[in-house]
Amino acid sequence: MNDTLTTIILAAGKGTRMQSSKPKVLQTLAHKPLLAHVLDTCQTIQVDKTIVVYGFGGDQVQAEMTDYSVSWVEQTEQLGTGHAVKVTLDELPQTGKSLILYGDVPLVSAETLTRLKQANVDGMSMLTLTVDNPFGLGRIKRDDQGNIVAIVEQKDANEQEQAIREINSGIYCVDNALLHKYLPNLSNDNAQQEYYLTDIVKMAVADGIAITAIEPEHEFEIEGVNNRQQLAQLERRWQAKLVEDLQVKGVQFADPTRVDIRGQVNVGQDVYVDINVVFEGQVTLGDNVTIEAGCVIKDTEIGDHVHLKPYCVCDQAQIGDHASIGPFAHLRPQTQLGKHTKLGNFVEIKKSTIGDGSKVNHLSYVGDAQIGANVNFGAGAITCNYDGVNKHQTVIGDQAFIGTNTCLVAPVTIGRTATIGAGSVITKNVEDNALAIGRGRQVQKDNYQRPVKK
Repeated sequence: MNDTLTTIILAAGKGTRMQSSKPKVLQTLAHKPLLAHVLDTCQTIQVDKTIVVYGFGGDQVQAEMTDYSVSWVEQTEQLGTGHAVKVTLDELPQTGKSLILYGDVPLVSAETLTRLKQANVDGMSMLTLTVDNPFGLGRIKRDDQGNIVAIVEQKDANEQEQAIREINSGIYCVDNALLHKYLPNLSNDNAQQEYYLTDIVKMAVADGIAITAIEPEHEFEIEGVNNRQQLAQLERRWQAKLVEDLQVKGVQFADPTRVDIRGQVNVGQDVYVDINVVFEGQVTLGDNVTIEAGCVIKDTEIGDHVHLKPYCVCDQAQIGDHASIGPFAHLRPQTQLGKHTKLGNFVEIKKSTIGDGSKVNHLSYVGDAQIGANVNFGAGAITCNYDGVNKHQTVIGDQAFIGTNTCLVAPVTIGRTATIGAGSVITKNVEDNALAIGRGRQVQKDNYQRPVKK
C-alpha cells in the first residue's frame, strides 16, 4: 500500500476585489502571505510532495515562496476548480493520496488535515461544516442512512435542499488513482461553463465509494478571503484564537482585542501584556514578564521578571532576568542584556553586550560594544562606532563609570573601574582604575557684555 501524501494548493486567482497589484495569495494575514500559511501547515504534516497551481502574478508568487520546496504548475485559463486540479495530473503521482487545498483559505489546521487524511478509508474524504446560515454555499446532501450522495449548489437547490445546514468547504482528501480517473472526465456543461471539482463527488458516489466527512474544530479554518473586509475579519478571528491559546497558558492581557501576534510566542507563567503590543517572529517570554503599552517585540528572547515599559522596540535581542527597559528604548539586532540590567528612556542599543547589573539610563546610544558588569553609562553618552566606512568596537570593563555626554571614539577600550569625566571625547584607551578627562579647558570672561541689536 502506497501511503504517500501530496498536497495540491490552488493559488491561481487574481483577487480582483482586493484592488491590488499583488496576487490574492500574497495578501498578508498576521504579517504572512496567505499562501505561506498553507505551505507552513503542510510542512508540519510531513507531505511528500506539494504542487501549487499558479496563474495571475505567478512570477511574484514564486519569488515570494523560494523558501519552500514546491512543484509549480500554471493554469493559463481560469476554467474552474476542477480544471485547476486537472492541470496538475502530469505532476501528480499515480498512487497515494492528495489533499486539495486553497491558497486563499489560509487557516486550516494541521490537526484537521491529519484527521481528514485518516478519514479517507474508501478513496475520498471531505471537510464540511454545519452552519446557522448556509445561504450561497454548496449543501451536502445525504441519503436516509447518512451517506453523502451529492453536493447541491445554492442556485440549483430546491426548498428542501436549501434547508440543509451542512455545507461544502471544497477541501478534500482523494486517492490519486481516483483523481487520474475522474478529472479527465469532467464536463463544463453548466451555466458557468466551468469544470467543477464537486463533480468528482458525484462520480465517486456513482462508483459506490463511501465518502467520509469530518468537520474542523474552528469555523475560520475553512473561511476564504475575497476582499479586504473578509481579510480584516479573518485577521481578527485568528488573532482572537492566538490570544486565547496564550491565555490558556497563563498570560493576562489588559485587552485581548488590542494585541497582534505575527509569529510564535512561547510563554512562562504570570506574564502580563498591556494594550497595543505587537509580537513578530519567534518570541520567548519567561516567567513574571510585564510588557507595557505599545511595545513591539520581534524575534526576541526575554528572561524571567523582565519589565518592558511603554513603547519599547526589541528586534532580535536577548534580555536577561530582572532587566528593566524603557520607556521608548530601542534594542536592535544582536543586542544581549545581562541580568539586572537597566535601560532608560530613549536608549538605543545595537550589536552590543551589556553585562549584569549595568545601567544605560537616558538618551544614549551604544553600538558595537562590549560592556562589562555594573557599569554606569551616563546620560547622553554614546559610542562613536562608525568612521564613515567601517564599524569599530568599544570595550568597557566591569564597574567603569562613563560620565554624562561622553563620546567614546572606537576602537577604544575603557579599563575596569575606570572613570570618564562628563563631556569628554575619548580617543585613546583608558587603564584600569584611571580617571580620564578629554575636554577643552573652561574659559571665563568676567563682566562680559552681550551683543545688542544695532
